Amino acid sequence: MKTELSTFSLGGYTLHRIDFDPATFTDADLLWLPHHAQLLPAGKKRKAEHLAGRLAAFYALQQHGLRYIPAIGDNRQPLWPNGWHGSISHSGTTALAVVSREPVGVDLETVCRTEVCEEIADSIISPEEHTLLKNSGLPFPLALTLAFSAKESVYKALSFATNNLPSFTAAHLVAINRQHITLQLTAAFSPALAGRICRVAWLQINNQLVTLLAKTLQSA
Repeated sequence: MKTELSTFSLGGYTLHRIDFDPATFTDADLLWLPHHAQLLPAGKKRKAEHLAGRLAAFYALQQHGLRYIPAIGDNRQPLWPNGWHGSISHSGTTALAVVSREPVGVDLETVCRTEVCEEIADSIISPEEHTLLKNSGLPFPLALTLAFSAKESVYKALSFATNNLPSFTAAHLVAINRQHITLQLTAAFSPALAGRICRVAWLQINNQLVTLLAKTLQSA
């Protein structure tokens, strides 16, 4: 599969980016992965996305002197080397990965179309959050996508603290500006983390948004 590697910084971390051409993917490309047999039942799109994400993760770990390809866990999560945390995301023909000694979560989303925003807004944000986003000065499709992505990054970083998949109401937006979006966790996310504040860095690249939560959890 044809790929291109690049890096950029967000929130003090280096993110590794793989842009890939799924039309050039073949099943033989998966042989690079030790766990390639687990992907045989998947569709071509899923296989290409998975490969791109693992490539990004490989390069992110290599930056720290580790030659390692994350395997697939029981809950389909990437399995990172002992003592390391990481996160992978993909959207369209781009995959991102970041690794850290601390819990970290990254998410990549394509900005939603206006008509899609109208359909999904109520399932992602509360009326209070809707008002906050409307008053943010950002176009609403961008702001709503940002809210969705930030909540995804929070879950990816802190999923170890919850025993289930929390709903989007388990983290409330409390502030937003051009660099960060701030959320407060509820007991529905994790009783142990209820009331905690998460400050998520974000960046827009063309029609895509990147959000990152890393080492920013603090008491309310």
